[in-house]
Amino acid sequence: MRVGMIALGCNKNRVDAEVMLGILQEKGYDLTNDPSRAQVIIVNTCGFIGPAKEEAIETILEMAQYKQEGELKALIVSGCLAQRYPEDLYRDIPEIDAVIGITDEADIAKVIEAVLARKRVLQVAAPGLPAEETARVLTTPPYMAYLKIADGCDNCCSYCAIPMIRGPYHSREMDVLIAEAKRLAQKGVKELVLVAQDTTLYGEDLYGEPRLSELLEAVCAIEGIQWVRVLYTYPERITDKLIQTMERNEKICRYIDMPIQHIDDAVLARMNRNGTGAQIRALAKDLRRRGFTLRTTLITGFPGEDEAAFEALRGFIESCTFDRLGVFPYSQEEGTLAADMPDQVEEELRKARCDELMQLQQRISKELLARRIGQVEEVLIEGYDLRAKTYLGRSRAEAPEIDGQILVHADTDLAVGAFVPVRITQAFDYDLEGVALT
Repeated sequence: MRVGMIALGCNKNRVDAEVMLGILQEKGYDLTNDPSRAQVIIVNTCGFIGPAKEEAIETILEMAQYKQEGELKALIVSGCLAQRYPEDLYRDIPEIDAVIGITDEADIAKVIEAVLARKRVLQVAAPGLPAEETARVLTTPPYMAYLKIADGCDNCCSYCAIPMIRGPYHSREMDVLIAEAKRLAQKGVKELVLVAQDTTLYGEDLYGEPRLSELLEAVCAIEGIQWVRVLYTYPERITDKLIQTMERNEKICRYIDMPIQHIDDAVLARMNRNGTGAQIRALAKDLRRRGFTLRTTLITGFPGEDEAAFEALRGFIESCTFDRLGVFPYSQEEGTLAADMPDQVEEELRKARCDELMQLQQRISKELLARRIGQVEEVLIEGYDLRAKTYLGRSRAEAPEIDGQILVHADTDLAVGAFVPVRITQAFDYDLEGVALT
């Protein structure tokens, strides 16, 4: 029986999909990337904001067509959209044979057996930690992997549906994570990226205090791992202890991904974000001084964001100059506190402000990248572009999938997954170009 998987959304969702694939492979199912040949298709959905929900529905309906055009016998929907709207999906899309929640993904093999026995399944328990890893099937390149250290969220930002979908924050046991990291290293993983809804909160629910620094120390001690990267660090929990841990360990990329969402104090308060604009400014300045690459995300058009608040945000972006910056227009999500707030901003204005900040960031990005011209950087080779006749890679300053690339010219063959010294020769809006020194 051939199973195909469509994993939508974030890298945390990708890990859940990889765990399900591992369970199915252990049970003897064959895995395929060709939906026309799959007899079972699992769509692991995202349900965070409106566009993600629309993409999920479109993908489900697209995959359902393979019941007529391919060999499909069972269409299963899992992930965040399934957890958030299980009855709606089950009722409104009859082509779906099973809807399962996040915590129920451990039962994926049993669910497939039930569907193949011509039973329709709706199985969605209360959110908690998803299936624990048995034998995970990586969908990333073999040299890198994500390590999901926790699930759920306790931050309860007023615009965010994640606590409703994923439940409260649950850390995974440190010894379990270290064992998983060792298995990944044994498979050939060289870059390990730690992810969670909030990585800086890791361990507080288990050990009474955050333990991200201790986890990082343990992961750095694993033979074979060469780069360690941390995403989704909340600014109010980035302590000096954590920064010193990242500075002290050569394997840890000096790359801070901290979603700030806004800089105006009134907007931050309405967002239910901890911390103030002054604290964010001070932290960003300190991290810049210490040589960290900075990434953040912002929301434009949040309820109550007037022209003065937006101009404050624009001015901050101009003065702070983040290396990487993503901007999203506010999405009015049902069930969240922000959805019912007064002073909602028109959708057209939300998008216009988003576009304005992204145009500003395009200029800032090119200016910052230009400062790297002439430097020699360690680059992880990821592939080869036949048309451009250049290798593609990333340095410690580029996270996989979300940041730009480095185009590498070389006189000799370079292996995918190899670390190569590269002299940077040119900067573009988001990418760099260089020459391999080999």
